[in-house]
Amino acid sequence: MKRGRSLLTTVVVVLVAVWGRPLGASAITDPEKSTEGDVATVVDGSTEFALDLYARLRTEHGNLFLSPRSISMALAMTYAGARGETARQMATVLRLSTEQERLHPAFAALESSLDAAGNDAGCRLHAANALWGQQGAHFLDGFLAPTRKYYGAVLREVDFVQAADQARKTINAWVADQTRKKITELLRRGDLDPSTVLVLTNAVYFQGNWASRFDRGYTREAPFRINPQDQVVVPMMQQVRRFPFAQTDELDLLEMPYAGDRLSMVLLLPKKLGGLAALEDSLRRENLERWLGRLRQQPVRVSLPRFQLDARFDLSGTLAALGMPDAFSGRTADFSGMTGRRDLWIDAVIHQARVEVNEEGTEADAATAVVIKKGPPVPEFTADHPFLFLIRDRQTGSILFLGRVVNPTS
Repeated sequence: MKRGRSLLTTVVVVLVAVWGRPLGASAITDPEKSTEGDVATVVDGSTEFALDLYARLRTEHGNLFLSPRSISMALAMTYAGARGETARQMATVLRLSTEQERLHPAFAALESSLDAAGNDAGCRLHAANALWGQQGAHFLDGFLAPTRKYYGAVLREVDFVQAADQARKTINAWVADQTRKKITELLRRGDLDPSTVLVLTNAVYFQGNWASRFDRGYTREAPFRINPQDQVVVPMMQQVRRFPFAQTDELDLLEMPYAGDRLSMVLLLPKKLGGLAALEDSLRRENLERWLGRLRQQPVRVSLPRFQLDARFDLSGTLAALGMPDAFSGRTADFSGMTGRRDLWIDAVIHQARVEVNEEGTEADAATAVVIKKGPPVPEFTADHPFLFLIRDRQTGSILFLGRVVNPTS
């Protein structure tokens, strides 16, 4: 798993939340196929998938930041081409309990509702999807039609076979354009090769001003306690305002709305300095809903560090461990809904996310690429740990030399 890291250990869990469960009927883009109940089901399932994914990724030390929305959208498009056991595993892991013909309209309806949130004063919320297919390859209309209609993902032809690195640069340029040049190299050298057939991409950009901004004049250098022994000095923003606030025996909750009051940041702060792990252990949808239900508007003295996080992951191993291994195997994957043949598999699910929080508000962006390859996976041989070796005569089988390497630098 590839991860970006920054200096501070995570001590608060930060969520960008949508106020209320989205949707009135007016936001549904395909009313004959999607219902408000379908959208609520998608929201609940996406939340559970987000927390499942977080629970897997939290095992490494350091900061953590990702966009469940971006990952869910990219994988929902991929799911449109999945069939059989592969589709069943993906639906289980992604918590997609609605049938395909109703699921994709529900995702589109949710996206329409979130787009409306992006029109609020002081906020920008933008998402885009695209498909990048090998030129000359044939993809079924049963796959292209729903990804185009419900996700706005138009198929763009590139040449992975003869110019894989140029295709990579083309995709990266699109991602950079969608994220205001904040994510410029989602795909790195080696992520694509001549066996790549399709790349599905999603990009999300958010910029929101606080409904109640911090005054920079009150920002002071202050200690941030990483653990009982260690601390660092950070710029600590401060203000006293009325905010939705709640306390339990284990944690304090604060909700800070952005301009327009549709979007907000929720901060969950453990009471104990070493209480983050216990809080993360209890981070489930039902608990989150219960905690949020306790928020009440009241005066609060807020001290919040100014911070910036940047992270990059290959989620392949994580998603396989969550319960969808077939999608990542050239022997078992079934994406016949894309081409009519069972010769495609997911090589990588690459995700990058970045957030900056300061006195004015928050800027966050993320991008996800699902890399689809054709044929059996190429085996890897990486001699990065002790090994044996021998030199032999291939005709007679006689061993001429035999040895081991424990430390190549000795």
